[in-house]
Amino acid sequence: MSDLAARLRALPAFPDVMPELDLATLPMDPTELFLTWLEEAIASGTRQPHAMTFQTLLPGGAPVGRTLILKDLDETGFQISTRNTSAKAHQLAEDPRAAMTFFWRESGRQVQVTGVVTALGEDVSQRDWLARPTSDGTPNPDWQVYAVQPERIEFMQARADRNHVYVSYRREDGSWHHAQGR
Repeated sequence: MSDLAARLRALPAFPDVMPELDLATLPMDPTELFLTWLEEAIASGTRQPHAMTFQTLLPGGAPVGRTLILKDLDETGFQISTRNTSAKAHQLAEDPRAAMTFFWRESGRQVQVTGVVTALGEDVSQRDWLARPTSDGTPNPDWQVYAVQPERIEFMQARADRNHVYVSYRREDGSWHHAQGR
């Protein structure tokens, strides 16, 4: 083991006290659990609780990720925004599959969302653009809001003993089904 490996292994991973994931009270719709966890992260003062790693696919299928923020969550899905000329917009045009990974270190929680991305209407995109803190009130035709319509959502609640608790939801025939584990 190298010195770096030993130092990395010694770093603290999770807080001493973390919430439990009660498997007996899981909601049927995983977005309910996601919103509960997000609201708890917001209430606890977590810095940028809406930040996530957003992964798209390069030509050839290699994944590429970057940090984005969640703009909204509604019946259209988990929303993000970008310029139509961005690399991620081009990647989504080639292959609309994407993944989001939220990680709230302070509670030892992670949520992974995978699904197909669709571009939302111009009205949604311009409302988002005009609501930005730096907006001068001029519309931006290059701005696009996308929504990830989830097909799979996995929740992980860390445990100090590293026997983390996982719950995976999968959409099948328009309904959500969940199971413990990955």
